[in-house]
Amino acid sequence: MEAAPVFEEIDPESDCGCPGCLHWRRAMVHALPVRLGGHPAAHGARRALVLAAAAGTVLGGQTLPAAAGTEVGGAGAAGHAAARRDARPADEGPDTPQGPASPLHGGSGVPASSVYHSISRTTIIDRAMTWVDAKVPYSMEAYWSDGYRQDCSGFVSMAWNLSGNEWTGSLGKYAVRITKEQLQPGDILLFHNPANPTKGSHVTLFGGWTDATQTHYVAYEQTRPHARKQATPYAYWENSDRYLAYRFKGVEEAGTTTEGKGAGSGSGPVRTRYPGAGSFGPGANNAYVTRLGEALVARGGKRFYRSGPGPRWTEADSRATRAFQLAQGWRGGSADGLPGPATWSYLMRGTGRDIPAAAATPKDTDARTAPAYPGAGVFRPGVSHPAVEQLGVQLVRKGFGRHYARGPGPTWSESDRRNVEAFQRAQGWRGAAADGYPGPETWRRLFR
Repeated sequence: MEAAPVFEEIDPESDCGCPGCLHWRRAMVHALPVRLGGHPAAHGARRALVLAAAAGTVLGGQTLPAAAGTEVGGAGAAGHAAARRDARPADEGPDTPQGPASPLHGGSGVPASSVYHSISRTTIIDRAMTWVDAKVPYSMEAYWSDGYRQDCSGFVSMAWNLSGNEWTGSLGKYAVRITKEQLQPGDILLFHNPANPTKGSHVTLFGGWTDATQTHYVAYEQTRPHARKQATPYAYWENSDRYLAYRFKGVEEAGTTTEGKGAGSGSGPVRTRYPGAGSFGPGANNAYVTRLGEALVARGGKRFYRSGPGPRWTEADSRATRAFQLAQGWRGGSADGLPGPATWSYLMRGTGRDIPAAAATPKDTDARTAPAYPGAGVFRPGVSHPAVEQLGVQLVRKGFGRHYARGPGPTWSESDRRNVEAFQRAQGWRGAAADGYPGPETWRRLFR
């Protein structure tokens, strides 16, 4: 008599994208092992299905039907790999299942509520960038070296410096609801699906608007394959109407310790310490913008403002800032029209050179006459042409220079393409019309 085979229960691979593994990973979030308080029936049912399916291969040579929601390949591993190529069901939300609340570095049981401390918006974004720069891989089970779970809610827990790992169902306890108009860098956009938390639930960290239309924002998020920072349509690619804006209770509001006042509300006292790059640029609306404009007017920049200055960032703020930077002898990325720590310090302390009269402002008039479109061939990888730098300078003036690390130059680069794409999207264009390569209409609108 042939010995009965011994079957081993095998959990789905953590990185497999086939419908079956997706189904089981999501199901297991709510089917904890018995040792952690899970229901014996749920654990037993999963084991029974695995055993029954395996047993079917030796009892009469017949197999049982696959579980609902799974797809069985035709030839073992090869079939499984084929399923992975088209593994996302049409009705799924973001493929970002998440683990439950847990202590740092994991561990069993449900942790006590996280402790939070005061933190600046700049620090929140800086912490988020550590994962983006490291390309921390997505996982709802693994923990990074800092102790935070490598999924979307673990990412926000890390950025907010919470004492433990939260999930989309608990992050709201550490924040207050705000409106779209109140969003500032370090806030979050959260969608929690209470009926099925693993279907669509997701959270992103708001990094600032990409342009004044407030249709796209810079999202910092943990999703497959790794942490990323990218322009994202408001509020998200899917389930947009179900995302809610929240502000962390521990965020430091400039000039006051009372929630909702200070720089976040566009009024109140403003400290002179540099508030961070996120306080300036397209879409910014806060008291720091007003304070910057007032300082620029006092230093000779009044001609750039038809009205104001006010709390909402405009092209007048960008042009006045750039004029002040040029007056200091700065060029390239140091004169991009966005105030960095040095620009802010000079203005707040009253040091440096004032903005000269209009006729004497370096390169202040070359954008008034639109040059002829040089042709699409100029804007291709590796091509050097004066029009490339001319394009870059104009992008900066329009407030679309955030992707330059060292300022515009004569050789076409990916930074140029990304800045052009941001400008095109600000015009409401999508698809091939917003591919980052300037055509005649992009050129005309940049220089008008």
